[in-house]
Amino acid sequence: MSKIQRLHTNQRMSKIVTHNDTVYLCGQVGVRGTSVTEQTREALTRVESLLIEAGSDCQHVLQVTVWLADMSDFNEMNAVWDEWFDEGFAPARACGEAKLASPELKVELLVTAARKTNI
Repeated sequence: MSKIQRLHTNQRMSKIVTHNDTVYLCGQVGVRGTSVTEQTREALTRVESLLIEAGSDCQHVLQVTVWLADMSDFNEMNAVWDEWFDEGFAPARACGEAKLASPELKVELLVTAARKTNI
């Protein structure tokens, strides 16, 4: 039987959902109104914190969907992204342009990861 666990849950969403050894995070954003660089860095910091709480880490990220409010920010987001993931641990990734929940948001990350098997 599969086991589903939800953490930081309210009526609308959970910040973390685990199903067996797969971790799903809700969309992570940075501080509204800051630069693409700052928002990307903050979103990745939040991702890392949630992954650790769920028994995973950045080396176990399987897939990320990156939503940008404007695709002209692609290179600026990638500059931060490229510093974040160690060589050989890049996840499968898609990046697209979308109207985000607030006009001050520039980046949102949707992450799926595997749990570390040695926990």
